[in-house]
Amino acid sequence: MRALIMAGGGGTRLGMGEKPLVTICSRPMIRYVIEAFRQAGHEVVVVSSPKTPFTRNWCTANGIPCFAAEGRGYVEDIIEAVEEIGETGPLFTCVSDLPCLSPEIITRIEEEYTTSGKAACSTWVPLSICRQYNCRTSYVETIGGTRVCPAGINILYAERITEEQDELQLVIGDRRIAFNVNTREELQAVRQYLCP
Repeated sequence: MRALIMAGGGGTRLGMGEKPLVTICSRPMIRYVIEAFRQAGHEVVVVSSPKTPFTRNWCTANGIPCFAAEGRGYVEDIIEAVEEIGETGPLFTCVSDLPCLSPEIITRIEEEYTTSGKAACSTWVPLSICRQYNCRTSYVETIGGTRVCPAGINILYAERITEEQDELQLVIGDRRIAFNVNTREELQAVRQYLCP
């Protein structure tokens, strides 16, 4: 299954330039996400925008496939990339600022999705975990009686990319997917977690 790594945002809240290239343990944040998907057996395509030209250059220099979207918005860039690439089956979409993501979590999401028989899958992390580690809580929903936040990793059925899709709402109580880096405080927490 192909994975689109979304790397087109301006990173204005973090305020450190192009967020995918912010370093953690001397490595760009996006590298952690790419390697997690590759180790889980997935082909990766980075989706950049006019806001992230250095990320696109970094991908080129490192031999990582990169699609230059127009930068009209997160969902719009996904649709543009899917239609241009010509994908028809299921594919992952993932934010580029989820550096603690692991191959095991990706494999679990794929297995749960496959078993569900649904067209799509959204992944969520309990709000309590986000608050415990001072992570973002800008959007909250209730699933199965638990207040949750989106983790930023999903599966969509490409052939129906412009349609609303029946989805599995998968809640994973793992702090590694709570570490979605949007602020300097979150970056510091991730550095403390990942760097020896």
